[in-house]
Amino acid sequence: MSRLFGTDGVRGLANGLLTAELALQLAQAAAVVLGHDRNTNGTRPRAVVARDPRASGEFIAAAVEAGLSSSGIDVYDAGVLPTPAAAYLVADLKADFGVMISASHNPAPDNGIKFFARGGQKLPDEVENAIEAEMGNEARRPVGSDVGRIQRFSDAEDRYIVHLLGTLPHRLNGLKVVLDCAHGAASGCSPQVFKDAGADVVVIGAEPDGLNINDGVGSTHLGPLKEAVLQHGADLGIAHDGDADRCLAVDHEGNEVDGDQIMAILAVALKASGKLRDNVLVATVMSNLGLKIALTKAGISIRETAVGDRYVLEEMRDGGFNLGGEQSGHVIFADHATTGDGVLTGLQIAAQVAMTGRPLKDLATVMTKLPQVLINVKGVDRSRVKGDEVLANAVAQAEAELGDTGRVLLRPSGTEPVVRVMVEAGEQATAQAIAERLAAVVQKELALELVTD
Repeated sequence: MSRLFGTDGVRGLANGLLTAELALQLAQAAAVVLGHDRNTNGTRPRAVVARDPRASGEFIAAAVEAGLSSSGIDVYDAGVLPTPAAAYLVADLKADFGVMISASHNPAPDNGIKFFARGGQKLPDEVENAIEAEMGNEARRPVGSDVGRIQRFSDAEDRYIVHLLGTLPHRLNGLKVVLDCAHGAASGCSPQVFKDAGADVVVIGAEPDGLNINDGVGSTHLGPLKEAVLQHGADLGIAHDGDADRCLAVDHEGNEVDGDQIMAILAVALKASGKLRDNVLVATVMSNLGLKIALTKAGISIRETAVGDRYVLEEMRDGGFNLGGEQSGHVIFADHATTGDGVLTGLQIAAQVAMTGRPLKDLATVMTKLPQVLINVKGVDRSRVKGDEVLANAVAQAEAELGDTGRVLLRPSGTEPVVRVMVEAGEQATAQAIAERLAAVVQKELALELVTD
């Protein structure tokens, strides 16, 4: 049987993979592993539950809360909030754990369930495995006064907004900012916190109806944000995804500023103020080589991890570093958050514009992005990437051609018969030619054998 938990909780088609029955069972198992087994103070364990505005989130949240309360967990229902808000509230409330119901940037028919341990921390694999194992046991069924209670967490959004405002190094007075909330979880709190911080705010993508989340808007569809920034003469634009754990930006001319550029700007700013711990940024292997080149010149080193914000978080925790993230816009400020926070990131990047008086376009020149070509080679045996001698020789030849001016990365998909070929080079044509050449070798050498009767 395949593992239920993926790279970011349990995710799938609502009422397909992710049914009310599964949500109930997951909650009952988490009640034991994250609640009763870890609660040592003799009180009834407590959990924070939040969701994004997908229609299916309503029945999934109801099932989760039923599973928790029937297992003896007191539930604080925080309603519709960003994923990082749920993580923050677990820590702020000193709850035993939290549950976020969201499928992030996925389309509306999908949904997901992810858990946070005490302190708002993401779960390591072994704890997720323990929850899966517990699903095979009889659920706890307390009676009478031992049954958990469910109450509305009425000031959840206000607590989160106050927390965000407390992180600002500079107010946003004088800035005009366009916010694209992806018709998602940040539709209420992101516009409010930017207004409270002093910005003149224009809002798009903030009318969730349960079915339009991420639909043509948000961090995966930057066209509407670029148009709105130009239309309103704004200083910058900020785009969230459905659960607002990521942020991409647009400068005043409508140019995209991705996660690598955002991390470069913030890393240099934190180092200048003496707040970048050990002068280290944690990023994944997919970050542009231009980021490493720029930060090396600035006296900042990069710790590389596998793709996925959970691996960035692990490296940050293990090394005690306070800034990390991904090219996709997951940026983690360990001094203020335990996970990627798109609203927090947007505030920090806007604060740099306000504080320096420099346009975002100018700030983004701190790094030069090298041309990057990514080709997904389908229908291949991804398990043979590291063992094929012909492929290894082709990669070595490509790396020799590129020298210090580029790099090659072959990454097998974790779930599909796909190998991702990524090449960076000083020139787009060079990156494209080498990527296509390597993709052809991957296709030939790793082709799946056709099985016939």
